[in-house]
Amino acid sequence: MEITEQRIHLLAKVATEVQARFTDFSDLAHGWEHVHRVYHLALYLAEQEHADGLIVGMAALLHDLGRTTRGPMRSHAQRSAKLAQKLLAPYELPLDTQHAILHAILAHSYRHGVEPATLEARVLYDADHLDSLGASGVMRWAMTAKHGRWPQTQTYHPDDPFALWRDPDGQHYLLDRFFTKLLQLPEAMTTATGRAMAVRRVAFMRRYLQELQQELAEGGYGYDMPEEVTHRLLWDEKRAEEQEQEQPAEDLQRGRVVAIHRIYEEQHSA
Repeated sequence: MEITEQRIHLLAKVATEVQARFTDFSDLAHGWEHVHRVYHLALYLAEQEHADGLIVGMAALLHDLGRTTRGPMRSHAQRSAKLAQKLLAPYELPLDTQHAILHAILAHSYRHGVEPATLEARVLYDADHLDSLGASGVMRWAMTAKHGRWPQTQTYHPDDPFALWRDPDGQHYLLDRFFTKLLQLPEAMTTATGRAMAVRRVAFMRRYLQELQQELAEGGYGYDMPEEVTHRLLWDEKRAEEQEQEQPAEDLQRGRVVAIHRIYEEQHSA
């Protein structure tokens, strides 16, 4: 749905107020920069999917507002919805619009069991999760690791960094979060546009993991596997479907680079 000039002005006012709420917020992975990216992603998805831009835009701006406060409700989505209701009150939006915004906020978090029941909620859900993928996702993964790590958390398992022979444990090994969450997100996308964007962003993350595997091998964290195994599990073989759209990196050592994600999928497909 096309956004009128009046709606654009209203969204701009709310954006200014929300940005001010994040001024002293220390969690960069969920701060104003994240909100700003999700807002623009959501508006793009709304245009492509023919969703209501005002509902989507408002929900995107307000979806993580609850992270800036502490309260009795454990869910930041619930706190965000409560704060959004108060923030929106002076604007006297129609009740059905307010309810749609609040539902989208409540449904954006995959952890709390509220399914996105409207197109606008699905658009926000996808936009928020898209920001966990691609180059932005790698950046946010590193930020989250620094902000929320436990004292006993390690960057990766010293003997099996890519969880080839064990179940991944995203709480104790930061790299495992790629396998427990991030690489699975495209399957959770709820719109056609979101899925297409997610596939492209995950392709980048796989290339990142491939480069990381090679660098860790150079740093003494390689895998002791027979040559026939490494040859069968080449990166180029896994990327065969992607080669029509892009060329593989020229500096990969063909015949020697192990497709970590391929091994992982084979080991954990049973």
